[in-house]
Amino acid sequence: MDKQVTVWFDGTCPLCRREIALMRKLDRNSAITFEDVSDGSPANCPIDQSELLARFHARENEQIYSGAAAFAAMWRAIPLLRPLGLAARNQTALNILNALYGQFLKYRPRLQRLFMK
Repeated sequence: MDKQVTVWFDGTCPLCRREIALMRKLDRNSAITFEDVSDGSPANCPIDQSELLARFHARENEQIYSGAAAFAAMWRAIPLLRPLGLAARNQTALNILNALYGQFLKYRPRLQRLFMK
């Protein structure tokens, strides 16, 4: 089966590692390629490493997404989460998710320190 979704994540982030571990468990069809970018940008990725580490990114069918849209792309590849991913195609829903993700990013450094303990 060709994997149609690639997820780039920060393997040094304890929150990211937990999230990706859960997504790997839920990805029973192995539809997603998970790539740790903490050591550099992969050759198949046109995005700079600093950008990949600052925001969540995913590629679905050759389209690159960032932020909440990237999460939605990942969710669409996982049968259990697919309804959430499809709902996020609605612009209003995506705007709400992006606003929530923006708030999360403000607190991410503090949360990372909390989860490192």
